[in-house]
Amino acid sequence: MDVIHTCIWVSDVDAAREFFLDGVGLEEHRSATLDGVENVWLGGEHGEIQLRHAPDHPDPTPDRSALDHVALSVDDVDAEVERIVDATGATVLDGPRTVDVANARIAFLEGIDGYVLELVEDLD
Repeated sequence: MDVIHTCIWVSDVDAAREFFLDGVGLEEHRSATLDGVENVWLGGEHGEIQLRHAPDHPDPTPDRSALDHVALSVDDVDAEVERIVDATGATVLDGPRTVDVANARIAFLEGIDGYVLELVEDLD
């Protein structure tokens, strides 16, 4: 068994695509519209984020008590924070910092629609 994707509602699918593709650097794997709901799957090699948008669906109001963050692996967290912030205007919430117990360097960014991304650099 493996995790395939996490699905999030977005208020503007074009802006979310731009944020995740051009800003964050994910790749679009596929897209489809089903019953008036636009779906876009973005990701890297192992997992995906599914963006969902429907004109009559309420704008998302992410609540970190329900979905805290989506974690993405990166090679250099410091460089990626700088690049993503420059490209998207995302807000740095925490870090970059080293977490010894996880043997990782991490940072948290608030991005599109208020969703939080954790960037994780494995220090192994």
